[in-house]
Amino acid sequence: MDRTAQLTAHALASEIAYDPGSTRAPGTTGPASLHVRAARVLTDNWTGSSTVPSRSLYPHQWSWDSAFVAIGLRHLSPLRAQTELETLLAAQWADGRIPHIVFNPSVPLDAYFPSPDFWRSSTAGRAAGAPRTVQTSGIVQPPVHALATWLVHLADPGLSRARGFLATAYPRLAAWHRYLLHRRDLGGGGLASVVHPWEQGMDNSPCWDAPLARVAPAPARSFHRADLDHGAAEDRPTDLDYGRYVRLATDYRDAEYTDRQREFAVEDPAFNALLIASEHALARIAQELGATGTARHARAERLTAALVDRLWDPEREIFLCRDLRGGLIPERGVSGLIPLILPELPREIAAALVRTLSGPHFGTGSHLVPSYDLLGAAFDPHRYWRGPAWANTGWLLERGLREHGERERADALGAAVVRTAGATGFAEYVDPYTGEACGATGFSWTAALALDLHHRRHAPHHGLRKRQDADKS
Repeated sequence: MDRTAQLTAHALASEIAYDPGSTRAPGTTGPASLHVRAARVLTDNWTGSSTVPSRSLYPHQWSWDSAFVAIGLRHLSPLRAQTELETLLAAQWADGRIPHIVFNPSVPLDAYFPSPDFWRSSTAGRAAGAPRTVQTSGIVQPPVHALATWLVHLADPGLSRARGFLATAYPRLAAWHRYLLHRRDLGGGGLASVVHPWEQGMDNSPCWDAPLARVAPAPARSFHRADLDHGAAEDRPTDLDYGRYVRLATDYRDAEYTDRQREFAVEDPAFNALLIASEHALARIAQELGATGTARHARAERLTAALVDRLWDPEREIFLCRDLRGGLIPERGVSGLIPLILPELPREIAAALVRTLSGPHFGTGSHLVPSYDLLGAAFDPHRYWRGPAWANTGWLLERGLREHGERERADALGAAVVRTAGATGFAEYVDPYTGEACGATGFSWTAALALDLHHRRHAPHHGLRKRQDADKS
């Protein structure tokens, strides 16, 4: 048996394996219980080649969900974590875009809207190089994939090298970044723009209200919202907002997914911060593969400077979204805090972000971080991205705080995310004050990121201490 077969066989033999005793102090059950229950969520949501965010609400593969899922899966099965990302990358379009949904053909069309027959990727996306063998959406999601790929590699470098994981992923990730840096620089200032709120991932944030107001909604009778069959209407986007989402997606599809300024084109701080973080990760992947990575580090530094120049608001002490038609949007969303993950962020800006994070606009007694300004007129503790706290933004901010030496704050935030995830059955999102569960339970990225935070907190028990410094990359 060759080395690749040996490593793969070993990974399969231990897939989703866990030893509760190794993470538990004598006479206690907390840490092990979290580990076991999170692993079960990821097992239950596994389809054989990828992980659905939620069996009931999101029955396909989502782009940035899979990146976050892989980060948690690496602690359970590095092979499965690699497969998660490989499955997503296999659906990449020829122009470099990674679609935000990869559809499972065995799922009924009416289980989720917009379904494959809405996007028509193989026909409407033909000129952009949509794959012919799988149906996808035509829009994208935040580019956290290279960072996830690097962290998954670090979980088992031997298996990664034997399978050629990085060598296969690198050219696809490089093409993905080229697409964003060239096709999506719609403002001409060096930053990538999103052309739909779903692309940024924080779907109905109040930050989108002003640019969305220009969009004439699709008629309500022209679509059926499958999300309301499984989620509470008071927690979900309004019918008016949803009609505008459908209109934007329809217009983009009918233009054969060509990228140019339309009614909605926004430079978002979190989207671009994740692109920059992933450029740094791509530089490390290049170094692992024998190249220097110098050009990518330099590009990341230039992008950081552009981010500060175009989106930083020194008076509000937060990054803002830029509407390419209307200028900076004066709304404080959690997206404006995410650039804290960047290592080259100027020291005074990092300090200002920490003040904003812990101040009255985002600081809560529970240590959870709301998705929108607590003092904002549009704040709602239960409605999707208009106030609730999410595990993925908590994970990113924990990483950012640690990056800039705020260890105590990072520890408190990480502990709050893990505690709340376990207490709510790994809820999709929660009330930032009370921790009350909202949306779906058994949500994959909540389980995965709570698992990652848990493992890193208990690194000596898992042999991960040596990887903690590398994980900061």
